Amino acid sequence: MYSPRVGRTSDARNKILEAAKQLIEQRGYSALGVAEICAAAGVPKGSFYYFFESKQALALTVIDEHWVAQRAQWEAVLGTDRDPLRRLRELFEATEEVQRVAQRRSGVVVGCMFGNLALELSNQHPEIRERLQAIFDAQIDLIEAVVTQAKDLGEAGGAVDSRGAARSIVAQIEGRVLLAKLLNDPAQLDTLWRDCLDLLQVPTNSRTLVN
Repeated sequence: MYSPRVGRTSDARNKILEAAKQLIEQRGYSALGVAEICAAAGVPKGSFYYFFESKQALALTVIDEHWVAQRAQWEAVLGTDRDPLRRLRELFEATEEVQRVAQRRSGVVVGCMFGNLALELSNQHPEIRERLQAIFDAQIDLIEAVVTQAKDLGEAGGAVDSRGAARSIVAQIEGRVLLAKLLNDPAQLDTLWRDCLDLLQVPTNSRTLVN
């Protein structure tokens, strides 16, 4: 039997999550209060505690749902049958486009939610730090698989450490996104591709083939 109450409460939860995501991207976590999140969501404060026992519980849910969406995007790019280096380049291009879209929508580069929260909260909330660490490890796993394929095909240097290179690529993405946020300039991500080619020791005479 259809329950109107279930429909309303489910909608309220989604509104809270969407409002929290936008506010966290714009202002960070610490400065936000439950009342402000509920006001932005257009729901009564009591609805918040119906779904979330605390603001930290809400933040963890926002992080998880953001990662589900981002992981699907990464897998869609990195999991194709295109050449490995081409897939990496497309990941960088997609990352830059995310920041450009955010800038067109809000006027500012919002950066990476995971990186922003890591800088803000890693020394204050161990559970959030552990969740973010798991996400970064998963990103490294996805890129490591592509780097290994590039090595197997001779597109990357044989001496390259796949895990170390993948970790460096994730770090470079985060660093460049942070700089793009600071300068409000998505073009700061343009150097990712060149830096990746250097990191993976791609021969100069092979670079034109993947440009």
